[in-house]
Amino acid sequence: MTDAPALTPNLLRGWPLPARDGAKDDRGGVLVVGGARRTPGAAALTGLTALRIGAGRLTLAVAGSVATALAVATPESGVLALPEDADGSPTGELPPHLADELGRADAVVVGPGLDEPQGSARLVRGVLAALGDADDAPAVLLDAFALGVLPGMADDVRLPPGRVVLTPNLAEAARLLDGDDPAPEEAAARVAARWGAVVTCAGRVAHPDGRVWASATGYAGLGTSGSGDVLAGAVAGLLAGGCPPEQAACWGTAVHGAAGDRLAARVGPLGYLARELADEVPAVLVELRP
Repeated sequence: MTDAPALTPNLLRGWPLPARDGAKDDRGGVLVVGGARRTPGAAALTGLTALRIGAGRLTLAVAGSVATALAVATPESGVLALPEDADGSPTGELPPHLADELGRADAVVVGPGLDEPQGSARLVRGVLAALGDADDAPAVLLDAFALGVLPGMADDVRLPPGRVVLTPNLAEAARLLDGDDPAPEEAAARVAARWGAVVTCAGRVAHPDGRVWASATGYAGLGTSGSGDVLAGAVAGLLAGGCPPEQAACWGTAVHGAAGDRLAARVGPLGYLARELADEVPAVLVELRP
């Protein structure tokens, strides 16, 4: 594989983000669909990072048994209750209030905090079907458990071209490649080619047309619980602001890594928390402003 250009500050400053002015709806709305009873924090981390990177409005759709608690814990967000099974896992049914929110969102994330395959598959199918293929349909980001069930739906689910980002870790990338473990530097490109979507994985971003970029940041401390949810939120918040998928993935990956660099310098290379990554995002954006 040829060397990929590094996502340096100079490269990013030459690829400026769209202006985000006006009221909250003008800055883009993000809907996060996930949050089983055991893991509602994953959806919260994703959504709050989307706000940190500039989105104006956030809605979290989570298992009904944790919806009230999450609404109290994240007063910046609207919270919707999803039907759940006896274990607190979303069943995949799309209630009317969620269908309404899908129509308002500029970017939809499915996956953070899901924990059961059948319900997750139903959610992915239902969300993609509800969004349709219209040119003005929201961007879509699939993460975590939504990626785990995607290979089983390859024959009956079509990812709409030009508006989907996948954010797998290496284990999820292998699953998306039918169990073939990719080398870290090849994972993003191989998954992008296989699924026809922009992919960020292991510090690389790949477009299905063959373009690839490499992160210029990041310490081992990024490998911590919730870090992937922060990355998904950063990318989703940029998608909601009007970035094309490749720009959102490149900037989101770079900002996520730079936030880790800031914490590594201040806290140490290991031991910082995913929630602290989200808190660093606004300062990183200031540093990268042209």
